[in-house]
Amino acid sequence: MKQELKSSLGRPYITIEDDPENRWIAVDWAGYLTADSIKAGAHAYTQALAQSGFQRVLNDTRKVLGPWDHSMDWVINVWAPNAAAAGLRYFALIATPDSMADSSAANFYAQLTAFEGRVFGNEVEAKAWLSQCPEQLK
Repeated sequence: MKQELKSSLGRPYITIEDDPENRWIAVDWAGYLTADSIKAGAHAYTQALAQSGFQRVLNDTRKVLGPWDHSMDWVINVWAPNAAAAGLRYFALIATPDSMADSSAANFYAQLTAFEGRVFGNEVEAKAWLSQCPEQLK
């Protein structure tokens, strides 16, 4: 199943797709992200994760423009515990090295405690790591 959320201008800012073969939720962010779009997008893919029964998320931020530090407190203190409660155990974040979004990703990783997360510079390494993460019995 594929889901897309769009900005008020009609531009997609997140695409969410469940990947039953790999047993993870694939998330692809794009454009400038507002606090509201981050909350709506994170909520949507957390729901998809809970409904799928998967424990892994492949989160691609390479198309994000600018930082998202404005939402860091919410992401760490509200979303992360909720995502863990929804079943999230492993989170692979793909960021473009040396971008403003990458500095946000590094801040996120440094503060994360609710589940295991890693930041990658490319999709191949992120998928390889996520593939070897064991699923746990619920």
